[in-house]
Amino acid sequence: VQLVESGGGLVQPGGSLRLSCLASGFTFSTYAMRWYRQAPGKERELVAAIGSASSNTYYRDSVKGRFTISRDNVKNTVYLQMNSLKPEDTALYYCNAIRTNDYWGQGTQVTVSS
Repeated sequence: VQLVESGGGLVQPGGSLRLSCLASGFTFSTYAMRWYRQAPGKERELVAAIGSASSNTYYRDSVKGRFTISRDNVKNTVYLQMNSLKPEDTALYYCNAIRTNDYWGQGTQVTVSS
């Protein structure tokens, strides 16, 4: 089982990034997918989630209207489009797959700074 995140980087405030998480080794289309983040010295927090058939989505209040989660069950990939980024969005972003098992990626760093 693997979850491999990509797309992180350094961006200026107000900029955009698109994170991707490529899954393998399990039946991706049957799992709900989540994006978490963890900033230095803070607890990991749930950022966004999407159901297995993309029918349901969840966003934490601080990212509503700025972030969009989506998935492609053919490409076994979940995405997080992040717009209007703020310095407080700086964190290590993790992909999580959850159903009967719970899988995690290694994370991709997002740094928002001028």
